[in-house]
Amino acid sequence: MVDSRHPTSDEVEELLRNAQLRDELEPFYDESISRVDVRHLSLSVENEFLASMLAWERAPVLPIYRWFDPELRPPKPAALAPDDLHKILWDVIEQLYEKQIVLDFTDHLSDLELYCVIYRDILPAREKKIELSGNYLHWDCSHAGGDPEVWLRYYATDEEREQWAETYRQPLPPKLSPRYLRDLPRNPF
Repeated sequence: MVDSRHPTSDEVEELLRNAQLRDELEPFYDESISRVDVRHLSLSVENEFLASMLAWERAPVLPIYRWFDPELRPPKPAALAPDDLHKILWDVIEQLYEKQIVLDFTDHLSDLELYCVIYRDILPAREKKIELSGNYLHWDCSHAGGDPEVWLRYYATDEEREQWAETYRQPLPPKLSPRYLRDLPRNPF
């Protein structure tokens, strides 16, 4: 039987880690940290949260192509031969996934259109490079132009479409099935 008045070595390590994380986060302290009610979290979960906050604060903001060594600089879309497009596209998708970048809502785009989104929008985008094992950057390829019509047309559920129509009081685009079904890598749950 464990005596509850004496902490285990694991508990002591968690307490020390907690104190260290809080000290390191002190210069960054703001309402985002104080809003989390840690009284309902175990110490190990609280430490994971604090470590992720610290990683966020310390992460450099870089264009995504610079997350790679060497830099990820695929050929310009216009320079690609149609026979090479599919292979190069999937090579780039796999490389993005290795850096924990997941592409969402791509099935409405042809291979060339998706490649152009990656080349034009994703690779030059400046994002925080957070290197935590469970952290994935999700890139919404349906919302590249800021217009929700693509998402509404191809990906929104009937309930989401109804909610959107009620909220914005605008007509809905017709619901369609995406033409380019892909089995892209996903983040593990």
